[in-house]
Amino acid sequence: MEIQSIKNRFGIIGNAPALNYALQVATQVASTDLTVLINGESGVGKEVFSQIIHALSARKHNPFIAVNCGAIPEGTIDSELFGHEKGSFTGAADARKGYFETVNGGTIFLDEIGELPVGTQARLLRVLEAGEYIRVGSSKTQKTDVRVIAASNKDLLQLVQVGKFREDLYYRLSTVPIRVPALHDRPEDIHLLFRKFAADFANKYKTSPVQLDEEAKNLLISYPWPGNVRELKNIAEQISVLSSDKNISANELKKFLQPYSNNRLPVLLSAHGNNPEFANEREMLYKLFFDMKKDVTELKRMFLDVLQNPNMVSQNQAFINELKELKNTEVNQPVFVQPVLQNSQPVIMNNGILDHVEVEESLNIVDKEKELIIKALKKHRSKRKDAALDLGISERTLYRKLKEYDIEE
Repeated sequence: MEIQSIKNRFGIIGNAPALNYALQVATQVASTDLTVLINGESGVGKEVFSQIIHALSARKHNPFIAVNCGAIPEGTIDSELFGHEKGSFTGAADARKGYFETVNGGTIFLDEIGELPVGTQARLLRVLEAGEYIRVGSSKTQKTDVRVIAASNKDLLQLVQVGKFREDLYYRLSTVPIRVPALHDRPEDIHLLFRKFAADFANKYKTSPVQLDEEAKNLLISYPWPGNVRELKNIAEQISVLSSDKNISANELKKFLQPYSNNRLPVLLSAHGNNPEFANEREMLYKLFFDMKKDVTELKRMFLDVLQNPNMVSQNQAFINELKELKNTEVNQPVFVQPVLQNSQPVIMNNGILDHVEVEESLNIVDKEKELIIKALKKHRSKRKDAALDLGISERTLYRKLKEYDIEE
C-alpha cells in the first residue's frame, strides 16, 4: 500500500523523510508476526503506528487493545496482563482473564513498556519466547497467540545499563525497531499540522479557521514543541477559541506558547502549586541536581573548617602530623597532601598555606535519589503521601522506588 494512502486513511499529516521512512517500515512489517518496538518522544503519535500495523496485518479482524503500562499500579499489572485465580490475593473474589487471554489471536500494544516492573518483564519474555503464561495464583501454564507491539519514550538501552530493564527482553522486543520523529525534527510539517487542526476545529464549530502571518509561521516553526503533535493541537485549538482576530500575528501567537530556553531543559513545576506532582521522573532528577549543588557547597565549607581546625579531626592523627610537617617546610611548588579523612580529596598547599581545595562529590544519580528519598521519609515521619509531595513525584512512584532501593520505612 502506498504511503500517501496510509496517511489519508489514518489522518497522518506531513512529508518529512523521517516520518515517511517510519511509515514505510510499519507497512512492511505489518504482514508478519514479528515483534515491533516503537520509539519516540511523548506526544509524537506512537499509538497510531501500532494501529497501522494491526490494520494491515492478517490479524486485523481480531481484537486489538492498547495498554498503558505506566498507568497500571505495580501490584495489579500482572493480574491485568495475565489474569488471576479466585482468592489469589486480597480482593480477588472471582477468577479473571488477562489481556493476553482476551486478545488471543489479535494484537496487544504495550505503551510505555519501560515502566514495567522487572518481575512482569520476566513473565512477558516467556510470552514472547514460548507463547505461554501463568495466571496469578495458578500453576497451570496457558497458551496464547498474541502479537506484541511495544512503545517507549525512554531509551531502553539506558534502562538496561542501570538494571531497570531486562537486556534479553529488550532484544526480543526490538526485532523491528521504528523511530517516530519528534515534531522539532519535522519543521516542514509544523505549519501543515497547525492548518489541519485549525480547519478541523472550524468545521466542528462552524467558524472561520485562524490564519498565521509570515512572522507567526516562522515563530511556530522555531518553537521546540516539547509536547510534540499533542501540544501543537492544543495550541491550535486554544488560538481558535480565544483569539478575537482570525489573522494571527507573531505577538499574538507568543501569548499561547510556553516560555522556553535555548538549552531546551524542561521547566520545573512548583511543589506547592495546583499540581504538586511532576510530569514524570525526569523532573525529579533536575530537582535533585539543584539540591546536589547546595550539598557540594556545604561540603566544601565543612572541609575547609576541618583543615583549619585540627581539633575537629583529632582521630586522624596521621593527617594532622602531615599538615604540621608541611607548615615547617619551605616549598616553591604546590604540594599535594592526601588526607586520611574518608572520601576527601587532595589539598593543594603553597608554603604551608592552604591555596585551593577541590572537593568532588559522587554524582551517581541512583545514590543521590536514594538519599533524597530517605531524607524525605525521615522529614515526614514515614508518611509516604507527604514525602512524595515533597519530592515532586507520585505516591505510586515513591512506593516503587522504596521496593527498588530496598528502603525500610
